[in-house]
Amino acid sequence: MLENDNLQNADGHKEDKLNDLVHTEKESVEEPIPTSELVEETSPETIENSKDKTVEITEEVAPIISNNDDEITAENHDDDDDHDLDGDNDDDAITNASDKELNHVDSIEASNAEDAEDESNNERHELQEKDYHTLSMDELVNEFEGLIASRKIQTIKKHVDDIRNEFNQKYKELFEEKKEEFINDGGNEIDFYYTSDVKKRFNSVYKDYKNKLNAYYKTLENNLKANLENRLQIIEEIKGLINVEENINTTYKHFKDLQEQWRNAGPIPRDNYNNTWNTYHHHVEIFYDFLHLNRDLRDMDFKHNLEEKLKIIARAEELAQDNDVHRAFRELQLLHKIWKEELGPVDREYREDIWNKFSDATKIIHDKRQSYYEDLDKSFEGNLAIKKEIIAKIEAIANDKNGNHNSWQQKIKEIAVLREAFFKAGKVPKANNQETWDKFKSAVRNFNRSKNAFYKNLKKDQYDNLQKKLDLIKVAEDNKDSDDFETVTPLMKQIQNSWKDIGHVPKKDSNKAWKQFKSACNYYFDRLHKERKSADKELYEAFDKKNELLNTLKSFEFSDKPTDDIKAVKAIIESWKSLGHVPQNKRFIEGKFNKTLDGVFDKLKVDKQKVEMIKFENKLEALSNPDDTRALDNERIFIRKKIDEIKSEINQLENNLMFFSNVDSDNPLVKDVHKNIAKQKQILQTWKDKLSKIKDLY
Repeated sequence: MLENDNLQNADGHKEDKLNDLVHTEKESVEEPIPTSELVEETSPETIENSKDKTVEITEEVAPIISNNDDEITAENHDDDDDHDLDGDNDDDAITNASDKELNHVDSIEASNAEDAEDESNNERHELQEKDYHTLSMDELVNEFEGLIASRKIQTIKKHVDDIRNEFNQKYKELFEEKKEEFINDGGNEIDFYYTSDVKKRFNSVYKDYKNKLNAYYKTLENNLKANLENRLQIIEEIKGLINVEENINTTYKHFKDLQEQWRNAGPIPRDNYNNTWNTYHHHVEIFYDFLHLNRDLRDMDFKHNLEEKLKIIARAEELAQDNDVHRAFRELQLLHKIWKEELGPVDREYREDIWNKFSDATKIIHDKRQSYYEDLDKSFEGNLAIKKEIIAKIEAIANDKNGNHNSWQQKIKEIAVLREAFFKAGKVPKANNQETWDKFKSAVRNFNRSKNAFYKNLKKDQYDNLQKKLDLIKVAEDNKDSDDFETVTPLMKQIQNSWKDIGHVPKKDSNKAWKQFKSACNYYFDRLHKERKSADKELYEAFDKKNELLNTLKSFEFSDKPTDDIKAVKAIIESWKSLGHVPQNKRFIEGKFNKTLDGVFDKLKVDKQKVEMIKFENKLEALSNPDDTRALDNERIFIRKKIDEIKSEINQLENNLMFFSNVDSDNPLVKDVHKNIAKQKQILQTWKDKLSKIKDLY
């Protein structure tokens, strides 16, 4: 193969495979080709021979571009609607599916052609690749807004495409879920409409992006087209130099002027970049090969270019050993740019050889990079296994259609966790990408259908429950004004219990129904309590007086004479007894009085047994009820049990004394036993006195 500067396809018949690649990297930087200003005189015969050969070659070279008016607008760079679940596309042309058709040189030149349009395009390489698949819709919009605010609009297309694809997928899933819920609730599909704030935000940001991109390309378009026309004109003038009959020195100076014009001609459309440059180099070589310049000076040019290209080859071979495939590829792009745009031809005998060496080094880097992405794709198989496991769990939950409201709420939480885990599991191999996404969506959709079916039936049950509660409300309201308390009170208590057993009603009706029912019940029972309070007026008066007496006992002031204090306490107790009973719902005051009384007795320095009996007598007063003796019966049973226990304890102690029959009575152990027996007998007498007191009440 010849050196790429003299590309075989400069005739324009090779289909341009690069038209759809993204714009990016630097505007070319061109250096003058070292050469001499002196040119050897050439005979007319030589020029004539050169003319003949030139005509033969130029007839083979077809126009490199048709004179059409195709515009370079934002539409030519519009977003691709194809989506990729895991966002695996690389930011360079080499990793796109279409690049599999490109060889290792084509891929480099494709990327350089993108960079040639605008020197700012290379900033796309600075953008860190992100796994947008793991982001929520809100996070995707935030990321989109950040890119527009911080980056040049022409450098973010790949990231915008990934964000847009991910957002559309997630929103479509949400949209379908809402639509299904709407239909399950009885809605007509034709009436369904849904949007969200995050969707409106995304549309607004995307519109801003498109407007800025259109404005950018509109500005760029005219400059690129004008520069292209200028470069084509320069090529035509270089072609015409072969046929000019003038002093060769003058022709050569003209040639150098055209080269300088070429270097300053500015960027051109990337679609025309490679063909334009190849055609330019083709005719520059013709000028060198078929005009007999001063050979020494020409050889100096060739030697300089050869030395520089050998340096490039050496560097490319070093890069071929670099394990950082991204860095190697980036620098290789720059080497190709220098080779193509800054260096001229070398002697014909070296052209094919050095190009093959450069091409071989390029192929090694290209193949290593391709292998890197293939290995990367294989590494995603672990993520695929994780996602398959997550999908299986979702399917298992979706197939479990049993459960109540609480269990379904738990399932919803589990699905939310699994969905989050699915998105954060990372990329999967491209071959499994769409299939995995489809299975995930299907599993989630099946769960949502089961969930919606359950809640649809639940809503039906809730409306049935609502009707039952409305019936109870009617009963409560119909009877709330009744004066037949003996009949209606049990009824009102019954419907209150029934209300608790009915279960849930629709949330929007729950509070309203409860307030209505509660109001009717409260109204009735307030009337009932008022009626009972009127009937038990004396009981309530007794309660009020006992409450005052309780406060007197709480503030009891002790004197220096315990006997006087106990008389005063007994007087309070007698007053308490004389007040009689209190309402049933106020009998808690008896407990408060006894507790306060215990505290007072604890501070009195009197016989404990005597105090115990006083407290017991007061307790009996609280327990006595002519209409119900159950409390006294329980107390009597308790006392008899205690008496039996103490008697048993005394018998045991007396039996223990038999073991000390031969021991002197002054023995400490024997004395302790006798002391304990005496104590237990005293306690026994107290319990017998209590039993006697309680018998007197029957």
